[in-house]
Amino acid sequence: MKFSVLAVFASLAVSSYASTTSDVLADIASISSQLTTLDQQITSFPATGGSLAAALAIHTGATNLVTSINKGTTDGVSPTPFSESDGNSVVNAVNGFVPTILDALKEIVIKKPAFDGLPIGGIGALVKQDLINLNSSTSSFEAGLIAASPTDLISVATSIKSTVDAALASAIAAYATP
Repeated sequence: MKFSVLAVFASLAVSSYASTTSDVLADIASISSQLTTLDQQITSFPATGGSLAAALAIHTGATNLVTSINKGTTDGVSPTPFSESDGNSVVNAVNGFVPTILDALKEIVIKKPAFDGLPIGGIGALVKQDLINLNSSTSSFEAGLIAASPTDLISVATSIKSTVDAALASAIAAYATP
């Protein structure tokens, strides 16, 4: 659930219609909102005695986040690359929710024993699959963001990608063993 919303970036590939930077920023706002909700759900999940309903709500939140990230990826950008001003706006918007991504991933790792302790087995495996799905959608989003970034912002976008990817990899690794 890494919420690799991470990123969280969208593979801003050009779609069959011309998207605008406003479309991309709206997608990023949606991703940020969904990520915040997911982070709150994970944070509020108790270390012991959590419910299956709360765990499944986290799964639904992760699924919704993947959908939002994929929409951002599909919407893409036009023109590519971003103008300097638009590139700064997009990078700043994404960078604004990186702390939320990192917190959500940290909390999902902390809560692993709680998920594993639920009376119905398989929740840890479900969380792991959510993290893998979030990682995949985030990677596509990140690649598009970097490809559309003005030359001088590529290093900033790449740095954001590295931070988010490392946190996602850590969370996925934490769920690698039952």
